[in-house]
Amino acid sequence: MHKYMRTIGFSQYTSRQDLDKLLKKLVKDASKSDILKESDGEMFCELRAQTAPGMGVAIAGHLSQRGIFKQEYYFPYVESSQVTSTADCSIQRHTERETFAGLLDEYRVGISLIFYMENSMEYRLRLKNSQPVLPKSASLSALSIHGKILLPVQKTPQQTEDRKKAASKRSRLIEAAKRGDEEAIETLTVEDIDLFSSVSRRVAREDIYSIVDTCFMPSGIECDQYSVIGNILSVDRRINRITGEEIFLLGLECNDLLFTAAINAADLLGEPVPGRRFKGQVWIQGNVCFEA
Repeated sequence: MHKYMRTIGFSQYTSRQDLDKLLKKLVKDASKSDILKESDGEMFCELRAQTAPGMGVAIAGHLSQRGIFKQEYYFPYVESSQVTSTADCSIQRHTERETFAGLLDEYRVGISLIFYMENSMEYRLRLKNSQPVLPKSASLSALSIHGKILLPVQKTPQQTEDRKKAASKRSRLIEAAKRGDEEAIETLTVEDIDLFSSVSRRVAREDIYSIVDTCFMPSGIECDQYSVIGNILSVDRRINRITGEEIFLLGLECNDLLFTAAINAADLLGEPVPGRRFKGQVWIQGNVCFEA
């Protein structure tokens, strides 16, 4: 079964037999469906069953001429209403099936940020209907199966403002360096050396989580899995309508990126409160908004 089904409140479904029964029920309860006629004449269908406000399960498969649905794959999804990034985004198809990954050249993170494209059916329909498929922005969401709450790093308003200015300056330098600006490359190299020296001195007498405010780092061998530490901006509670399990929806700020993270209440250590921090390994999804 999908590793992140427990995130949206299905931690009790541990056997394949129980999961198959659940998916059949969700197919009947689907509140949204999209159908794509493929080049070979077959009908590809994606069904979406909402299990709590803003989250649910997407089930995709083929539809026979008799109207019989045959499932091919499924995945849990969490919707995000806020735009995370307007950076350049490219879309690539996965190898094993016709799902897609997005890649953001996001300078604020310092790496190419890869996510599982949650609205791949919309992308396929646009290609089929010869509509524009130029990405305009991406709204990211994160699903976690284990996380903990950290206390915030105490900062003065001036320190917060200085950090924002430094992050903005670094983003401009990285952008210039990618264009081949030798002065920007040299400046970044010197800054990295100074940062390494500063951290090496501080780590001997300070806790690592007082030095690292937020982070967004690849984790494991799967390209859309990340280890994050983010400031909690908002906390919402959702109840899975089928199992009654409680899910936290956390509005996070991480490296100046805003996104929504979901986690089962049973998998979260600590009490989430705005102002504190969330630390956990997450699977990143993204909803790509296209040019009109």
